[in-house]
Formats: sequence, C-alpha cells, structure tokens
Amino acid sequence: RSPEVLEAVDVVLGGSESRYTVEVVLPGPVRRELQATAAGLPEPVAEQAVGLLVLHDLTEVRRMEQMRADFVANASHELKTPLATLTGFIETLQGPASDDPDARARFLPIMHEQAARMSRLIDDLLSLSRIELAEASRPTDPVDVAEVLERVRKAVALNADQQGITLDVRVADGLPVVPGDPDQVAQVFQNLVDNAIKYGGAGSTVTVTADMAAAPPVGRQPHLRDGAVVVSITDEGEGIPREHLPRLTERFYRVDKARSRSLGGTGLGLAIVKHILTRHRGALEIESAEGEGSTFTVYLPVATAAGQGTEEP
Repeated sequence: RSPEVLEAVDVVLGGSESRYTVEVVLPGPVRRELQATAAGLPEPVAEQAVGLLVLHDLTEVRRMEQMRADFVANASHELKTPLATLTGFIETLQGPASDDPDARARFLPIMHEQAARMSRLIDDLLSLSRIELAEASRPTDPVDVAEVLERVRKAVALNADQQGITLDVRVADGLPVVPGDPDQVAQVFQNLVDNAIKYGGAGSTVTVTADMAAAPPVGRQPHLRDGAVVVSITDEGEGIPREHLPRLTERFYRVDKARSRSLGGTGLGLAIVKHILTRHRGALEIESAEGEGSTFTVYLPVATAAGQGTEEP
C-alpha cells in the first residue's frame, strides 16, 4: 500500500527504467524503514512474472546511525559540566591547594559526586542503547508482574525509609503473566518508583497498584486489544506543569534541571521506560497537575492463546 513502491513497480513495468529503487517508512508500534528495488526480468518466469521486487529492511542500520549521532551529541553535552568541575578541582589541588587539607576535605566529596554522576550517565546511555538495538524484537519470557513488583519494593524500601516515604503496594489477585523480559519490566517499575520517591516529598506516600485494565489505550497500541495488565505509580509531590507532559520521555528532558541533577537524575530514566515499553508493545500514560502529584500508568499486553510475543510483520 506504499505509493512509492507502487510507483517503482509501475516505472519498471512501464519500461521507463530497468531498475528503480526507493526508500519507504512503515508506521506502526515500531517504525520500520525499507529500501525497495524493482527490476524487470529479461523474460517471463514462473506464473508469467515479469518483474522482481526486493525489500531490504534498513531499520536497524538507520537506528544505529541515529543512536551514534545522539550518543555523541548528548553525551558530550551532559559530560561537559562534571568534567569541567573535576578538571578545575584537580588543577586547584595540584596547584594553590596542594598543601591545604581543608581544601581537600571540601573538594574531594564534590569530585566524587561528579564522578558518580558521570558513571550513572554512562550506565544509562549504554542501557538505552542496548534496549534500542533490540526494540524490534519482542521478548517472550513469561513475566509475573506481582513478583516483579515485590522485587522492586524490596529494592527501593531502604531509600524510601531514608526519605520518609511510605510505600503502599496493592496487587490484585490472579493477574495473568505477560510476555516480556523480567529484568527490563523490573527496570521500568523501579525507574518509575524511584522517581516517585525522589519527587514525592518527605512524609508522603507512594502508591503502586496493579490490576487488569478496564480500558487499555488500544488506539495507541493495538497489542493491548486482547487484554492488559495495568500498573499505576502515584506520588504526592509538587506535580508537573501540563505543558511539560508531552516531552517527559525525551532523552535528557528535565522539568527542573537543577533539582533533577541535585537528586542524581540523568534525564534518561523515562526515555528508558518508553523504549522498554515500545519493545514490549505496551504503553505509558502520564497524568499530573501542579500541587496534586503525578501518576504514571503502564500497560502491558497479556499473553494470548495464539502465542506469547510472536513478532508482527
């Protein structure tokens, strides 16, 4: 149904060209880029075929090209500040403050913090790259959402206690398994719960609920039509201004850059969530209002009788 491909075939069969190549983009849950080459045959073959159409999937090649460009641009920008800070303190400790123990006591913790920030950034960039490389391949392992949420609860419990946050986890009985990668699904929920703890505010409650979805957003993700498990993470923080909501899953996009960095954020957490859910053919919805907290809702399609995670054409 691609006009470009039909045009290439018409040109070749009409005799204007013996060979004609076009590139087309197929929309869908995972965007695909194809190179289509139409060529005429010197004489009819089986079933009187007079032409040949070859499709070459360029999706991974183009994704790798874009990833390289994004990595260089984003990494150089985000690493510039901590590198400059480290360089400045090192030069100071090597020069004017070489014999100043008070300066060392002040500077070394800051240097450690900046080095840790760079380490987190690199880890998140590498994680995002690995996820994007496998995005077209839907994982098929059975994932028990209740077990994953329990793992996440245990992992974040200490941090929540330190922040004075109460974790309220409510999981409905009898949830079906979902096809996926257990570690990546856990990464989605841990990123979202970590964010809720960071921005929820001391003494507040972070509520996590899991149930079958009554009305999954099938229009945005057709794989949810056969049923979906829905997990919502709600905090009681300051909320997010409405104009920022559409851009929250962009790489390095921050509503409050200074606060995000001070809390250890890299600006990649929600981008990682988005790409993992794309790979799992799931969906993410974000609701927030200033002064009323935020709710991040994840939809994951359940396994069907036809087979778990079978890749669509």
